[in-house]
Amino acid sequence: MTDQVTQSQVNNTAWAACDTFRGVVDAAQYKDYILVMLFLKYISDQWNAHVEEYKKQFGGDDTRIRRRLERERFILPKGASFYDLYAGRNEANIGEMINIAFEKIEDANRSKLEGVFRNIDFNSEANLGKTKDRNRRLKNLLEDFANPALDLRPSRVTEDIIGECYIYLIGKFASDAGKKAGEFYTPTAVSRLLAKLAGPQSGNTICDPACGSGSLLIRAAEEVGSDNFSLYGQEVNGATWALARMNMFLHAKDAARIEWCDTLNSPALIEGDQLMRFDVVVANPPFSLDKWGAEHASEDPYKRFWRGIPPKSKGDYAFITHMIEIARRQSGRVAVIVPHGVLFRGGSEGEIRKRLIEENLLDAVIGLPSNLFTTTGIPVAILVFDRSREQGGANEKRKDVFFIDASREYANAKTQSVLEDQHIAKIVDTYRKRKAIEKYSHKATAKEITENDFNLNIPRYVDTFEPEAEIDVAAVQKEIVAVEAELADVRKRMAKHLKELGIDA
Repeated sequence: MTDQVTQSQVNNTAWAACDTFRGVVDAAQYKDYILVMLFLKYISDQWNAHVEEYKKQFGGDDTRIRRRLERERFILPKGASFYDLYAGRNEANIGEMINIAFEKIEDANRSKLEGVFRNIDFNSEANLGKTKDRNRRLKNLLEDFANPALDLRPSRVTEDIIGECYIYLIGKFASDAGKKAGEFYTPTAVSRLLAKLAGPQSGNTICDPACGSGSLLIRAAEEVGSDNFSLYGQEVNGATWALARMNMFLHAKDAARIEWCDTLNSPALIEGDQLMRFDVVVANPPFSLDKWGAEHASEDPYKRFWRGIPPKSKGDYAFITHMIEIARRQSGRVAVIVPHGVLFRGGSEGEIRKRLIEENLLDAVIGLPSNLFTTTGIPVAILVFDRSREQGGANEKRKDVFFIDASREYANAKTQSVLEDQHIAKIVDTYRKRKAIEKYSHKATAKEITENDFNLNIPRYVDTFEPEAEIDVAAVQKEIVAVEAELADVRKRMAKHLKELGIDA
């Protein structure tokens, strides 16, 4: 089979393979088994295609073929391919065989995949059941991925298709996992919007300090329009960090530097004794993170919290502050998703907000609809900070803050709200042109914001009030008379029926 397959064919077949685990393993866990197996199937099919190509080129010279293969993006060790495991799918130790195969792949590709598979165990009784049940499930999984529709050779699929399938599956797992999904997934439409607002350009360094599975970084890279960019990320959850590394690999972005660390307490993207700085910083950090490390913030070696220390039970401004501090001076751009409380809460958060505004760093506040996320139904906002507004920057004369209320423009999809292309386009176009639209956007002066005591609650700046329609009293009275007449008729007929039944009304 050499004909091209569509994105939906690959997506649907891969999703169907999840039936092996549904109802047995929690979605937040079984995603790892499915995504790792998809990864193995992809590199196995790619490797086999290259072997066939080089056999034609070099004949039977196995040494030359092997040397040429080892110059590819990855090395697939002997005995570690999907097809080796498929051939042994009936073995009593199939779980152990799969683990060994991934250990070999990791050892052979340490610069790109070191540590990626350490958190997943295909021989786990706790996750996959006792030996008999576990072996049956693993056999079914291997057979599902042997489906001809998942022939992932280069002649049939592009890197875009397999990469998008990966993101599609992550999104589906997020829907199944509910609140547990927040640590690894941002809806694609929201990621695209955030990336467009950040506006990465050719030559930029792009960082997501709470990168989850890396999809927001992928969307930001797509906005560049060329391959001239560098990607960086940090993620605290080991399993999610592994997903991000595989995600980068499947999108041919395995040069990305993704660090496994606690961004707020132990950032790993450093140069010497300083934080690395980036042209573009984007993130969807965890909302109002409790116990984020406030007790140690005053001793931060990177002096990130000089504007004030956020409350220990709400880490929103800790992430915001970190992002601003790692943005390149006088040119860096920051776009971050936040809960609305960030816009108006007082205390230390209010002081930090005031300082950021007084530094002239805040460029825009954009309100989004509720129910965009699987993790929460609350409406969220995007804050855009622009360090080119500070002294010496290209936009230092810009003193206003641009507000957009896009909370009422979305499409319904079952229980969730969805931003469609036209909604995203309107937000981005309005922001870039900074044009005032009645009941949608407003350019607030520094004086307005000061008069509002640095409260950024969007209704203070964008008036969306809709006056109630005037009541036609005569029409309402006529309707009341009609209803009363109908009710009298019903009562009359009911009395008649009761009389016929010998029942006193």
